[in-house]
Order: sequence, then C-alpha cells, then structure tokens
Amino acid sequence: MQIFNLQDKVVVITGGTGVLGSELARGLAEAGARVVILGRDPAKRDQIVGEITHKGGRAMGILCDVLEKDSLISAREQIIAQYGTIDILINGAGGNRKNATTSDTLSFFDLPQEDLEWVMDLNFMGTLLPIQVFGELFAQRQEGVILNVSSMSSLQPLTNVIGYSAAKAAVNNLTQWLAVHFNKHYSPNIRVNAIAPGFFLTEQNRFLLTDEQSGELTLRGHTIIEHTPMGRFGEPSDLVGAVLWLVSDASKFVTGIVVPVDGGFSAFSGV
Repeated sequence: MQIFNLQDKVVVITGGTGVLGSELARGLAEAGARVVILGRDPAKRDQIVGEITHKGGRAMGILCDVLEKDSLISAREQIIAQYGTIDILINGAGGNRKNATTSDTLSFFDLPQEDLEWVMDLNFMGTLLPIQVFGELFAQRQEGVILNVSSMSSLQPLTNVIGYSAAKAAVNNLTQWLAVHFNKHYSPNIRVNAIAPGFFLTEQNRFLLTDEQSGELTLRGHTIIEHTPMGRFGEPSDLVGAVLWLVSDASKFVTGIVVPVDGGFSAFSGV
C-alpha cells in the first residue's frame, strides 16, 4: 500500500469548508497528509480544522478568496512559512446561483448577466487562479499534483444549470490543457487531473433534490435516482478513495483525465 502513502504531504484544498471539500480534508488528514483549508468562512474553517486536530490529524486554515490573486499569494506564503513546501493542490471551490439557473419563473432570455458571470468566475477563474499561484511553485520544484473538482454537468449538460454546466466543462478543458502544458514546459512529474462528482446532497442542491419540509425526493431528485444505476445519491466519503488514488503515486502515470464518481450515472442512457 506504499503507493498510496500521503504521510507528511502538504495538501491545499480550496473550498475546504464545503460539504465535499471538508470531507476530503478529513480523509486526507486520516491518510497522514498535512491539510491546509482555504475558505472564506472563518467559523466553518476553524470547526473543520478543530475536528481534524482533535482526531490527531494535522491541519491549518487560512482565510482566502480564490478570485483574488493577492489573497492566494498571501496564503501560499503562509503555508510555506508553516510547512516549507506544498505538494498537492485540490481545487474544490465552486458553486451556483439561483438567478443563473433557468426555471418556471426565470427564462433563459432573462438570466442576469451579473449572475452568469459570477458563476463562470467562481467555477472557472476560481480554479485557474489557484493553479497560477500554487502551480508556479510546482513548476519551480518540477514536481506536484493538481486535482480539480468538476461536475457531472460538465460531461453532459444538465437542464436549467446553464452557467454551472458551461463553467465546469471549461474546467475539464483546462485540466487537459494544463496536464499537457506542465509536462511539455516544466516537468513530467507534474500531474493535473479532475474528478466529476455525480449527485451528492450539498448546501447548494439539497432543496432542489429533496423537499425542504418533508425530506422526500423532488421530481428532479426522483429523475436523478432513476438514472443512477446504484440507486442512491453519493455520500461525501465516496469521493475520498478516488481522490487518494489521484493525488498519490498510485496514479503516477495518470494525467489529463476526468474521473466520474457518479454511481454509474454517466454510463446509463436511461434505457
């Protein structure tokens, strides 16, 4: 099992205070990594760091905005001061907005430009900018691992979430482009991959998929379950194994791919 070893590796996770990002932080800490959680919510950040350290793990949290390059540079300097190096970057920051999503009350033609731009910026630029800042360090060291968090909607656009689907498709393209760029221009020891989670109940989509009052599945939730061969939503812990593989030497000849973690959703035509 040595090829999965992450002992003492320094892992930076953007969006580390979210449902999925925080679970990855816990899982990586349990695997021996030193985890750095970047987020904009100090209370959530401190809570997750506390949970990890209480169980004997090593973690630190830094207040950071992935859309502000100076904020990212400051975070990089703090991490280097604390740990001396950075080995792995996981780009987990992302999200959607109600007003960037079509509905019975909001048509495609009326989607506000500012909301669409916010979604595109958070998901695409919020992935690209951290790679510029932390990837520069990897280029200098000629070694490092980058893992982007895409979405099932990037592989086949989902109804309503136009901005989010397009932004995550751009993340997939960026992942492939960067995998080639880093290898060709800097080092064959820098890898860039992505995971495309299927349907997980997060703060963003919980009440799109389940009724807020009864907890029962909505029509959209039913449709998703019917098109997921495993017949359930993902649990955040379901991502941990795939991530451990992609950021460790177990996948040292793997770069430029997007791995679905979706219970079979992307393999099923509905028939």
